[in-house]
Amino acid sequence: MSTSPRTRTVVGCTLLVTALGAAVTACSADGDPLSAKPYDAADQISFNTPTQAGKKADPDKPLEITSESGDGRITDVTATDATGRYVAGELDADGSRWHSTAPLAANAHYTVRVSTEDDDGAPGRKVITFDTSAPTSRKTLDVTFGPKAGQYGVGQPITADLNQPVKDKAQRAVVEGALRVDSTPAVAGSWYWVSDKQLHFRPKDYWPAHATIQVHSNLEGIRVADRLWGGKAKPLRITTGDKLLAVTDAATHQMKVYKNGQEINQIPITTGKAGYETRNGVKVVLEKQYFVRMRGTTVGISEGDPDSYDLPVYYATRVTWSGEYVHAAPWSVGSQGYENVSHGCTGMNNTNAEWFFNTFHPGDLVQVINSNGHVMEPFGNGFGDWNVAWAKWRTGSALVQGKKDSPRPEEADRLRPTAV
Repeated sequence: MSTSPRTRTVVGCTLLVTALGAAVTACSADGDPLSAKPYDAADQISFNTPTQAGKKADPDKPLEITSESGDGRITDVTATDATGRYVAGELDADGSRWHSTAPLAANAHYTVRVSTEDDDGAPGRKVITFDTSAPTSRKTLDVTFGPKAGQYGVGQPITADLNQPVKDKAQRAVVEGALRVDSTPAVAGSWYWVSDKQLHFRPKDYWPAHATIQVHSNLEGIRVADRLWGGKAKPLRITTGDKLLAVTDAATHQMKVYKNGQEINQIPITTGKAGYETRNGVKVVLEKQYFVRMRGTTVGISEGDPDSYDLPVYYATRVTWSGEYVHAAPWSVGSQGYENVSHGCTGMNNTNAEWFFNTFHPGDLVQVINSNGHVMEPFGNGFGDWNVAWAKWRTGSALVQGKKDSPRPEEADRLRPTAV
């Protein structure tokens, strides 16, 4: 005697699958759902971005699967693209709806497997496939290199500013790997992620004197993340001059100036007094101003205070954005070479300040030693990049294995405006 096989109803025929608001319906034949032939979604799914090859889903909209049957529910959904990447999603507690929680990729091919169960516990399974189009709300990651083209000192870092934040390390590796810095003579160097939107590049040591440095991006057209693609970037070319280094010794009150390793001048100076100590460490010349009006109110000194000042300052060479300069200080000539009486700047007589102003240019180096002040901040107050040890600098690259250990500015060393 033969027995007819039990017929099972598959809830899959009541599933509504939508991608970007496009409806998809399909039913399978009665029988074992695990052996049901997967249906072809091409004729049954309507998408909003038609192409010559057919209609495609908008990757900027979520994938949603809904069970409209009252006697069944969704038990599991797996969505993957052609490279095997999974799409994260959430299933409602009653099994009536599943929706993606991660973005779809553009120009990708997806396979979606939906498992169902009816009120009797009978399982069902449906498989659909679809393609996504180019994103309709595509973002472009643009890069702006700095500084401006021209000649700089050997301490000038290269900067790359992004118009969109990049936080994920894998995405950072894509970006960083496309940013190229080439120098003649050649030197080894590395990028450091200062923030989600800025990178700095420097060699292990300073740039060679009289070098040519060319910077460009290969990021255009490269997919960085879902809906984020590399854009254009204007290449940069700079050159370096002689290697100029001024070493300011706050203990001896002398500045020694070196050109290409040879001492060329020694200047009596005064630096920051107690409470206004000059920052230790290597700083990079940022800009030069023939005249600056310096006032104590800009560093928190109220008018009428014994430390208050309001002075015309000439031959001012800036080394921090918070207002630390090397400048002429004729009012403190009697202390120069003997004691520290300034509010953080390095002061010298008019003749020496004019010489320094005419000799040093943006990118040249000023190093302060033996001050009781804190160490120059690595970032945010000018270029303190050279105060970061090379081994630590390398951990700031997304292309280097290991945990990033960012240098941190001294918590007590707040940014101070213009000081004299």
